[in-house]
Amino acid sequence: MTGLRTEFDFVLPTGYLDSDGEVHREGRMRLATAADEILPLKDPRVQANPAYLVIILLSRVIVALGSVDLVNPKVIEGLFASDLTYLQDFYNRINSAGTAALKVTCPHCEQSFEAEPPPEGESMATPSISSTRR
Repeated sequence: MTGLRTEFDFVLPTGYLDSDGEVHREGRMRLATAADEILPLKDPRVQANPAYLVIILLSRVIVALGSVDLVNPKVIEGLFASDLTYLQDFYNRINSAGTAALKVTCPHCEQSFEAEPPPEGESMATPSISSTRR
């Protein structure tokens, strides 16, 4: 086993509301492959509207969303705007170089744990407004 982490859990700020009225907030996203980023460019929906790329891309890399059987473009289209924005940011964070978790130790209890590094350009001490809205 290599120890390479390829899937990451997330919790949507609002949640996907399915046709039965059930809200799904917890999910898991895998790291993107080269094919995930290249193949959607051939999709006619993306060629007609480049903004649709994010829909196709997220439908390829989200491997779980609550009890939804299959996360497809229709599911991603049904997300609230706040959740789509959250997932775009999450995708960028986990697929950026240097996203390895930081090993930290609590100065009070001396318990060790892993923490997510702050987004580039941000300090943990002074998070941006967008990172405090989650």
